[in-house]
Parts: sequence; C-alpha cells; structure tokens
Amino acid sequence: MTTKIFFASNQIARATTEQLQRMLDRFHLGRLISSEKPNHGVMGQTLFVSSTGGEFVLKGNPLFEGQFIEEKFFVQNLHERTHVPVPTPYLVDESTDIFGWSYSLMPRLPGAHLHAPELQAKLSTADRMRIAESLAETLAEMHTWQTREFGEFDPRREVVRPFQSSYKVWLYRRIRYWLEDARKYSQISPKDVKWVEGILEKAEQAFENLTSSSFVMGDFKPDNFLLEHDADGWHVSGVFDFTTAYFGDPIADLPRMTATYLDSGEVDLAKRFLSVYLSHSTERDGFIERFTVHMLHQRVLDWGCAWAINQVTWDTHLSFSDWAKPFIDISAHV
Repeated sequence: MTTKIFFASNQIARATTEQLQRMLDRFHLGRLISSEKPNHGVMGQTLFVSSTGGEFVLKGNPLFEGQFIEEKFFVQNLHERTHVPVPTPYLVDESTDIFGWSYSLMPRLPGAHLHAPELQAKLSTADRMRIAESLAETLAEMHTWQTREFGEFDPRREVVRPFQSSYKVWLYRRIRYWLEDARKYSQISPKDVKWVEGILEKAEQAFENLTSSSFVMGDFKPDNFLLEHDADGWHVSGVFDFTTAYFGDPIADLPRMTATYLDSGEVDLAKRFLSVYLSHSTERDGFIERFTVHMLHQRVLDWGCAWAINQVTWDTHLSFSDWAKPFIDISAHV
C-alpha cells in the first residue's frame, strides 16, 4: 500500500512579523498589514496574511516532502482544464531560509464555509438544496479532468506514478488494511469481516470494467470549499487542499459529503447531491457497486478514527456492519 511519510515541523503560528514581511518581499506582494489563524485549518498549516498587495493564505509546516509541489500541480491543472475556482497563482518556495521549512502562498478566495455559524443561521431549505446541487456540479466539473493512468503524483519526479498493481487491488488493499487497523481500537467481528468481503466481491467486476480514471480530490468536505451567494444564488466560490488527490474512480469523491449530510440527518440533501452528480456525469455503469465500496472505505476510516481518538458519537453496542450499512444503502435510493 502506498503511504506518504509525514513529519513534524515548526508550527506556522510561530511565524514572526519580520519573517512574513521577508516572504512578501520575495514575491513582491507589498507591505504586511496583519496576519491571523483561520477558524478552519488542519495540522496548524495555514495563516491568513493581509498586505498592501492583497489577501493571501500562507501554507507551511509541510506534512510530507514535496507537499506543496504536489498541490501546485493539481491547482494549476484544475485551473487550466476545468472551471472550478481554485487558489491561483499557487506560489511555492522550497527554500527554508525564512521559516525553517518550505511553504506556499496563494490568494485568499471569497466565501464562507458551509458549517460557519453565521452562514447556517440564514440558510433556508431551498438554499441548502441549492448548495447540495452546486457541490455535486463542482465535483462533476473537477472529474472532467480524465486520464488513462490510475496512480498518484510523485512530487520528487513531478510525474504521475501508476499504482504498482491495478487500481482495484490498490483500493481493496487499503480497505482491508484500515479494517484490520481498526481492530486495535474497536471490536471488528468475523461477521463484520465477512460482510465487508461480500461487498468487495460483488463489486469486483465493476472495478475491472474501469478503463479510464479521473482526478480524485480525496477529501471533498466542508472544510475544503467555500460558498458564496450572488444574483444567481448559491455557488461554490473556492476549492482547496489537494494533499490527498490522486487519479482513480471519480465516484470515490462522493462518500465524504454524502456521509456529512447523513450524519446530520439531512437524507434529502444526500440524495439530491448524488442524483445531481449523476445527472452531470457519465459514471453510471456499475455506480451502485462502486459507490458501495467507496462508502465502505470511508466508513472504515471514520469508524477506526473515532474509536482511536475516543470520539465515538453513536451507540457503542452497534457492530461495524450495522453502523455502516445505512450509509452504504443510500445509493440504492438515488
């Protein structure tokens, strides 16, 4: 199983005024006005920076070697190949003389996060439905970037590295690996394993029939997109954070947002999200079988993570299969 190596570094919040100004000088972006930590940020990687040259997002404290080279590749290509709003130009400085680590700098995109309290307070039912539609349309647009290779971007060589075996083998190995890992923190019964294997077996032919791949963001969730309202209504105004992107089955991007809706009890929004995506996509052959496997993958990850960090929010007496089944069954109702 392909695994990126993560390493710790200095926290970006420790950046000084002098360092931030040196960074702005390097890219001729004016004088520093202010900086602040965002409310939505992962691993302490981002900082909002305001200067006389504009509003920017500084991303540092790299999670793995070549992270920002990889993200730049995806941002540039999405900008050139699709109509999805991404933070461009995506500037990268691989030198470490300013902060002690490499970093990237990108324009700050307009809009608000879906779960921002000020946004949630004013959304009507119709607004929420339109947002679900816009999210589906945005994913379908991203997935128009198609390739024949199934694989991951190699930032060292700056090429797409095909999976060592088939895409199906790579995906199935990941699911089985994380299911086994979940045993360290929770009860995974033989019945659960049998249920998982039955799903994988049933979907084998659907994955073997895949002949081309597309861009897959790998982490399409509320933290990684922004929404804006204008005369035409609600729309996605920005998508960012492509650290987990690769080339594979585009349906893999659907479970994260679907599960977000289902976890919130918004079943109608989950169904609308999926149905609108299908109406804008050609990915209908084997959709249910493929979606089922990708949702299984997401549920395995969510289950294991919640138990590992002691953040289980559901009935702890539920078996994994009983807990995951309602999420997997949603595709049959689209």
